Amino acid sequence: MSGNTNVVVIGGGYAGVMAANRLTQRDDVTVTLVNPRPDFVHRIRLHQLAAGTGDAVVGFREVLADGVRLVVDAVTRIDAAGRCVELASGDAVGYDYLVYAVGSGSADPKVPGAAEFGYPVANLEDVQRLLPVLGAAPADAAVTVVGAGPTGIETAAELAEQGRAVTLVCGGVLGPYLHARGRRSVAGRLAALGVRVVEGDGAKVTAVTRDAVELADGRVLPSAVTVWTVGFAVPDLAVRSGLSTDALGRLLTDETLTSVDDDRVFAAGDSAAPSGQPLRMSCQAAMPMGARAADTVLSRIAGERPEELHQPFAAQCVSLGRGTGIFQFANKADVAVWAHVDGRLGAKLKETVCKGVVKHLAEEGHKPGGYKLHRMGSAAKRQELVRARAAAAEGARAEAVLTRIG
Repeated sequence: MSGNTNVVVIGGGYAGVMAANRLTQRDDVTVTLVNPRPDFVHRIRLHQLAAGTGDAVVGFREVLADGVRLVVDAVTRIDAAGRCVELASGDAVGYDYLVYAVGSGSADPKVPGAAEFGYPVANLEDVQRLLPVLGAAPADAAVTVVGAGPTGIETAAELAEQGRAVTLVCGGVLGPYLHARGRRSVAGRLAALGVRVVEGDGAKVTAVTRDAVELADGRVLPSAVTVWTVGFAVPDLAVRSGLSTDALGRLLTDETLTSVDDDRVFAAGDSAAPSGQPLRMSCQAAMPMGARAADTVLSRIAGERPEELHQPFAAQCVSLGRGTGIFQFANKADVAVWAHVDGRLGAKLKETVCKGVVKHLAEEGHKPGGYKLHRMGSAAKRQELVRARAAAAEGARAEAVLTRIG
């Protein structure tokens, strides 16, 4: 391709900022980042914002390359045939290539009352809605956090450390990703903070009211403030734009992160489903995927064959208040192993990760092409995992069919 190339990146999260910064390596590429907010939201610190122990908003100019044009607007539709994105303001931005990095947010709760009386913490607007409610509640008021993944655990611990009376409702097991050893460590720290943990099948929430949470086993837990951290969902922009997605609405791509419908469209982060086998929703996956998507675009521009996805996972880190945390190690298939680091060192490792994320983005903005983590690991290992998961899914479908027939 000769002349200038216009690349539009939708979404200014971890994947989108990384992709936009990396694309500025070439002087003949014009990069436009479209994002509905004027600032970068450091999502892995949102639980701190909710508890008043830290901020989660970073100015885009701290993490975004000077050469990236920022458009503060929402994309309402992708016109793939016309190669442009339509904006809520009524404007449109044309592109030669498009990186789809719209991220994720709270899943629509199906539990009666959860949408009305539950307060998610999945994005900045969610937390801004929660803050005045927490502020108005007495210090000893019952706070119930529903959901025992990393967000629920971190939010419960942060609020308890600030003196709140917190109950964490798991709806199953505490920290399902964690190894049993790591789970025991987390349970011990939560107990030390005074968090009441409610586990087991009977702990599934069946209804949320203004002042209570009802469980499947009939228990009713008083709750002046209910924080809802169950599940994440992706925006339906790809679906509305007629692009192929998985069942949750993530854009389907091949292993180079190229859309299965259009070789001018690429996806990265939580909203991507490479080979129909999406990675764990996390900044640990989003930033390398953003770099990989940018490299694929640059390869297309150069007329070169793009590399396939290398996506190693090493751990999951969870803060447990300001002074304690856990760094849970995992194998290459992203399954937790027995090894973990907890206590103060676990907290330091988590804080290093939080600071390192912003540092990586800023460094890529100052020196595009410097980020290397997306080249760790092996594409062959990723392919093995994709095949194994596809085979397992096919086996499960066949078993379900046989069960219905039988």
